[in-house]
Amino acid sequence: MKTFLDFEKPIAELEGKIEELRHLSDVGDLNIADEVTKLTNKAQRMLRQTYEKLDPWQKVQVARHPERPHFGDYVKALVTDFTPLAGDRAFAEDAAIIGGIGRFRGRSCMIIGHEKGNDTASRVRHNFGMARPEGYRKAIRLMEMADRFRLPVVTLVDTPGAYPGVGAEERGQAEAIARAMEACLKLRVPLVSVIIGEGGSGGAIALATSNRVLMMEHAIYSVISPEGCASILWRSGEYAQTAAEAMRLTAQDLLKLGIIDTIVREPLGGAHRKPEDAILALGDALDEALASLRGVEGGALKSRRREKFLEMGKKGLS
Repeated sequence: MKTFLDFEKPIAELEGKIEELRHLSDVGDLNIADEVTKLTNKAQRMLRQTYEKLDPWQKVQVARHPERPHFGDYVKALVTDFTPLAGDRAFAEDAAIIGGIGRFRGRSCMIIGHEKGNDTASRVRHNFGMARPEGYRKAIRLMEMADRFRLPVVTLVDTPGAYPGVGAEERGQAEAIARAMEACLKLRVPLVSVIIGEGGSGGAIALATSNRVLMMEHAIYSVISPEGCASILWRSGEYAQTAAEAMRLTAQDLLKLGIIDTIVREPLGGAHRKPEDAILALGDALDEALASLRGVEGGALKSRRREKFLEMGKKGLS
């Protein structure tokens, strides 16, 4: 069964009626096919009108939709000969961040990203995409390997944030995130990041300190979750919607602020409605971003990346 968000209820009811009609035969003067066509067109209009005017809180809900394509879906569709590489060589393997070598459209590269999982068992196994320190240390190891073998790095970001548990803090969560950012800035190979769902806090920026930052149309990217922001400012999670509206976390706002470089259009109704189309669109955008960096000297890639982040904050919303 499809999962519908709260603001999609009118569309859900209409699509439910369409499904009922499709299971009926023509009765009397009623032509079922004609009626289904009329309702389908109406549902498409409602869907377009709804998604053309999503507010920030609705974008948050779409970014968190359980049926959105995740890291594994993108890798399966876009990358051939993917070979996962596990462990941080210091403590353990972290399943929230997956990385390995593969071929993207014929070219070898290092692919690293957060995996949330797509059912209860896999979500628990991947810790809902919330990495522990060993996940970031594994990412550092793989980025350094890519640099050594002159492989471009692609990162797919989809996390509510780094795991805040006691064990993670004891093993140096903040230090691991800072080291991951440092590793990104030191790379002398192209680094392209894509925010495919949630880009939350340092858990996201640890993999997204890159030459090009792409963002799916209905993804979100912020220093903290709306719920976390509300709990700090208003001492209540009830103000999460208000916080989302104030945080400028949508792709459209972040492009104006100069935080991201490109918005990747999603199919009508979000990536969860037509995952194959969303994945193909991302593949094309990623190919274009990598092509723009191909042939650039390593020192220039490193210095441009540094300058890019130093410039952030100087550009505001008009």
